[in-house]
Amino acid sequence: MPVAQRFRRRRAEQDEAGAAPRPRLHAVGADVYPDWGAVYRDNVARVYRLMFSKVGNRPDAEDLTTEVFLTALRPLRVSASVGEVRAYLLATARTVLAGHWRRTLGREITTLDEERDVAAFEAETVDPGILVRAEAILALLPERYGRILRLRFLQACSLKEAAEQLGTTVGNAKVLQHRALRQAAQLAEGMET
Repeated sequence: MPVAQRFRRRRAEQDEAGAAPRPRLHAVGADVYPDWGAVYRDNVARVYRLMFSKVGNRPDAEDLTTEVFLTALRPLRVSASVGEVRAYLLATARTVLAGHWRRTLGREITTLDEERDVAAFEAETVDPGILVRAEAILALLPERYGRILRLRFLQACSLKEAAEQLGTTVGNAKVLQHRALRQAAQLAEGMET
């Protein structure tokens, strides 16, 4: 008699005997999130700190954090382990950040050193060499370009706030920021060579 038939016959005999049906087994590891809310609560601060350390301003970091979770929501399994979820969110963050830099700078930057960036952000320390280099680049930019970048990235102003301080429209501030970032990227490349 085939195995499947024996299994069905045994199950039917158990049902006739009045035995309680055995519950289906479902293996779940101890390090699994119970629901999507738990995934979000446990990882939102980590993703936000990473994004903030990369873009340098609160509005963009919040937008990018939201984009990471919206992008990861559909393909991510809630039954995945905590480590798998974090690895997937980091990979998604890398992709989202590359898209952001491609839109703003016209080039992809996909290298993330999460441990170094998050540790530096939590310690609230900034490498003095980075500040010196940033100031050197800002000094080489035209005055309006340097001003928009200082307002947006060093003072964490929103686009609307920066536009008000520059006495221009939000649309013009966006264009100004885009052009300033592109020129700053070109200057930074010139400094590396």
